[in-house]
Amino acid sequence: MNKKLYIGNLPYSATAEELRALFEQVGEIADVAVITDRETGRSKGFGFVEMATEDLAEAAIQRFHGYSLNNRALTVNEARPREERPPRRDGGGYGDRRRY
Repeated sequence: MNKKLYIGNLPYSATAEELRALFEQVGEIADVAVITDRETGRSKGFGFVEMATEDLAEAAIQRFHGYSLNNRALTVNEARPREERPPRRDGGGYGDRRRY
């Protein structure tokens, strides 16, 4: 079963390909995502790596938590489930730029 890891304190220049290459040193990866700002496309400094098994995920945490990538110590831990957010009260959302 796949296990998703949170990767924090990423350099803003880090790419999904870089992250994949780093974590593939531990073993098989199911998915990689670097989270970016919707408007600028710039990295927000964190991402997720989904390892193929729980054992590989644990090995990745042990190996890369505190690992220095471009002089930034990575934070690597098990990802928490995404929290449900209540709908916005103003009725707006991304891209809704109407003036009232």
